[in-house]
Amino acid sequence: MDVYDSLILHETPDQFLIEPIHDPGNILVIDRLNQEFSLIDGKKHIPSTSKSRSIFGIVGTIRLIAGHYLVVITKCSKAGMVNGQDIWKVDETEIIPYARTFLHLNEEQLAENQVYKAMIEHVLNIPHVYFSYTYDLTHSLQRLHNTMPEFLQIPLHERADERFVWNRHLIRDFVSQPQMAKFVLPVMLGFVQSHHCTVNRKKFVYTLISRRCCYRAGTRFFMRGVDQEGQVANYVETEQIIEYQGDKCSFIQTRGSIPIFWSQLPNLKYKPKPEAVQGANHLEGLSRHFDFQVLNYGKQVILNLIDQKGAEGKLEKAFSDVIKSFRSPFVKYEAFDFHHECRKMRYDRLSILLDRVSAEQEEYVYFMLLKDGTVVRQQDGVFRTNCIDCLDRTNVLQSLLARRNLQQVFLKLGVLSEGQRIEDQNDFENLFKHVWADHADVISTQYSGTGALKTDFTRLGKRTKSGLLRDGVNSLVRYYKNNFADGFRQDAIDLFLGNYVVEQSRLVIRTDRSWKYLLLPGIWCIATAMVFVTLLLPNELSTESLLHLLFWSGMTVVSSYFIMANASEYVDWPKLVGRHQPPKQLEL
Repeated sequence: MDVYDSLILHETPDQFLIEPIHDPGNILVIDRLNQEFSLIDGKKHIPSTSKSRSIFGIVGTIRLIAGHYLVVITKCSKAGMVNGQDIWKVDETEIIPYARTFLHLNEEQLAENQVYKAMIEHVLNIPHVYFSYTYDLTHSLQRLHNTMPEFLQIPLHERADERFVWNRHLIRDFVSQPQMAKFVLPVMLGFVQSHHCTVNRKKFVYTLISRRCCYRAGTRFFMRGVDQEGQVANYVETEQIIEYQGDKCSFIQTRGSIPIFWSQLPNLKYKPKPEAVQGANHLEGLSRHFDFQVLNYGKQVILNLIDQKGAEGKLEKAFSDVIKSFRSPFVKYEAFDFHHECRKMRYDRLSILLDRVSAEQEEYVYFMLLKDGTVVRQQDGVFRTNCIDCLDRTNVLQSLLARRNLQQVFLKLGVLSEGQRIEDQNDFENLFKHVWADHADVISTQYSGTGALKTDFTRLGKRTKSGLLRDGVNSLVRYYKNNFADGFRQDAIDLFLGNYVVEQSRLVIRTDRSWKYLLLPGIWCIATAMVFVTLLLPNELSTESLLHLLFWSGMTVVSSYFIMANASEYVDWPKLVGRHQPPKQLEL
């Protein structure tokens, strides 16, 4: 059952009337006063005085301090096609209040309501949100094919994989009424690109889809590791699809945070120390995670790319120890110290790891469906890659595994002849690299707030000085966002996903900062400025200028010490869901 692909929203003071353009006899009515939903038959019920405009879908409804809001898609663009069906990217949305005025709110409620609304807008503006009116974007080609025919007749929102439906909380009022099914549009956060390509004069469609899981969703430092249900942070399923003369091939990979209980909370340091939670039942969390992974994907090869020394090394040891206790015949563990092995920009050494897992890539193969409906092969296992963030190092390795898969697929389909390599097909190789680099930037932005690092290698096949400079800029932006903006971002995600439900009588956003929040940074700025003034202005150092330099240098050091000692005062902590508690600070 498909979703209505074009709608007209009619607004009156008392109602929203949503009219399908191709089915005007089936109009959805939302009462703005009592929030009731109903269907009416016929266009004659639409008042001539209503304000009307086109929309491209309903994301859902959500209740904030001011009451309920209707969230609609006002602009979208085509992201590609899969199996002959269009995939759309959300470009613009609008959040429309049911209430006609906000006179029932006091000043504090108005301010908090505006913050909540900004949070919903923030999530909708994360790159990128996708949907399809006809194609189940949340399932891989293999999962869709392995279902019963009756499954494809079920409404999209009912058959969608809940892991990847980001508006499941917002559509709850719709799904409770089966007659509203055609108005329910599941949306997915992730990445989609599709391109028509030619190699050896043979035309095919290359598509890359990533589906971000909405379980244990959040930001880089506030969401790490596994939870009690076995869900991990930053979990993403990536599917590479080739469509050639009606035949289809699909290759799945996954990424996700190290599936034990660990944390890495921000503390103003550039790289906070990751720590496994002492006394936690790591084996239980990991077992639940991999039980679910094996059920969904078959055999697993864990590709762990974190450092094997230092703080990351302790986490790697904790992870490997739990894996040894797990002892599953379906899970294989491969540790590879990416930074050590590829030091001095020797990324060619990744071939060492690829060769170690080549037997598994040959064994697991990929899903292949011929145009006559014959399944030639099924993918029997996946590579599950992680680094500390599951972003930069992970994306580099996943792109290399994807290229090896394409070599297999193109030879099988006859796109390449024996002895030919993808790397030698310049136009397609360039496209492939740029798609995976774009993918890296989008997936990274969703979790860390900035584009990915190391994308010069993905785009160009080598590390460059300009790439290192870009990585430096992105690292600084990440530092700022992860320490001073991610509390808001985490709250926004929790609110959108329904992990926190707004209570009209309870205000939680407002935070009163202590005097140290402004005083200490002010002292540090003045002291640092005076150090530079003392060094730059005098022609020669006198005893007086030397004393000034020592004094202001001392003030810089002392203020820096107290800022770091009270780091939790400066970090932007989430406020809505009480899973993160700032550590105790040093009192002055």
